[in-house]
Amino acid sequence: MENNGIKDIIRGVDFHFNKALGQNFITDANLLDAIVADSGINCDDTVVEIGTGAGTLTRAIAKVAKKVYSFEVDRNLQPVLALSLQGVDNAEVIFRDVLKMKDDELKSVVGDSFKVVANLPYYITTPLAMRFIESSLDVKSVTIMVQKEVALRFVAKPNTADYSAITLAIEMAGDAKITRNVSRNMFFPAPNVDSAVVRIDIDRTKYDIADHALFRRTVKAAFAMRRKTLVNNLMVGFSLSRADAENVLARADLAVGCRGEELSTEQFVALYKVLAEVTVN
Repeated sequence: MENNGIKDIIRGVDFHFNKALGQNFITDANLLDAIVADSGINCDDTVVEIGTGAGTLTRAIAKVAKKVYSFEVDRNLQPVLALSLQGVDNAEVIFRDVLKMKDDELKSVVGDSFKVVANLPYYITTPLAMRFIESSLDVKSVTIMVQKEVALRFVAKPNTADYSAITLAIEMAGDAKITRNVSRNMFFPAPNVDSAVVRIDIDRTKYDIADHALFRRTVKAAFAMRRKTLVNNLMVGFSLSRADAENVLARADLAVGCRGEELSTEQFVALYKVLAEVTVN
């Protein structure tokens, strides 16, 4: 099946787009192949695709990967996929919500090690990315199509407006880069915003973090009120006196008047390690 025929398939089975699920499908064959190339998938890889949609990306992945497990929540797409994935023997569509599956349950279906590829509804982009990045699963990489503004937050640098807690969460678990920008006109139907493809190569050994919950709490506190200094945010987030908060910063070799958005990942790690040594409840 040529990808440019997907519109005819959709019309032929009388499929109706579900706006609540944010359904926007890619039909351009060159773009689909480029996304697969960006993901670094090869013939030895098992791929977990999130959001089968009309199956166009699934088909492109299956041409390269060893096996594709594609998860979709909309069972109304079954007649579309029966046609669009006809003859694709190494792709299995599973009508389940990955966000509701536990790690062990998912592992029993897809195996030990895999790469993730997804063209997601924008409203679940961040939860889905975090579901794999912060899991115990052996995820080699996550390649996702996201709203362009979200992509910029994923790869932001300190002292920029896009730098946030999500930036740190991704940086702690891997290396992220924008591989390409994608116009809204490449989707059917076209969304209201442009997109970007982000690839995150997972490496959970980058930093020495024994207590991930405490590290996340540290980052959350630092960004809680962006206009406030880090001292003020630590006072609120960790119920510290001003003197104690200033002492924490001094021990972490941070300026008393700094703000969370100014800190590099290494500085956040240093701050976390000091906080781990003091009494926090």
